[in-house]
Amino acid sequence: TRLLVSGTTKHNIEVRGRESNEPLLNDLAEAIAQVTGVPLTSQKLIFKGKSLREMEQPLSSFGVKQGCKVMMIGKRNSPEEEAELRILKDLEKSVDQTSKKLEKVDGELTGLKNGFLAKHLQAEALNRLDQRVKVAAEQFMKILEQMDAMSLPENFSDCRMKKKALIKTVQACLAQCDKIEAGISDHLAKLQSKNLALCE
Repeated sequence: TRLLVSGTTKHNIEVRGRESNEPLLNDLAEAIAQVTGVPLTSQKLIFKGKSLREMEQPLSSFGVKQGCKVMMIGKRNSPEEEAELRILKDLEKSVDQTSKKLEKVDGELTGLKNGFLAKHLQAEALNRLDQRVKVAAEQFMKILEQMDAMSLPENFSDCRMKKKALIKTVQACLAQCDKIEAGISDHLAKLQSKNLALCE
């Protein structure tokens, strides 16, 4: 348990590492954000008079261990920014769910290419996969439009960072949609040329 001082408020915070690894400074900062509502970008963590900055370093490298006092200076986001952050978090969930559906399509396409389905059934299966990719791409485009419609003031730095990162993620997902669609078209073309050869 680590003791955090925020203003005049003291909190006992328990920090666990991920996958049985040693906890990092980032893990402490995230735990502090949960308890205090002060986002990571607004936190300044001080231990024994020194400012802690290297987020990917283990806590032990700073000499922080059980029972230590860490001071945090920072401010919470305004309720308005928190509301926008909630919208972005919901959009992030939606991106994640759609991305998982896309991964499934990619896996099924690989299976088809490896001949896990009789040849005469493949064209129909590929068309169904193509439809699923188009639905995913449409969903990603809608999310981009929603983010585009968000007007964030300059001082909403937390929101602006999250929005920027999410736009990059969605753009990468759309590129993946294009790649899968190209793979489907390619496989369909191969099937058709084989069928033509058989007919001749």
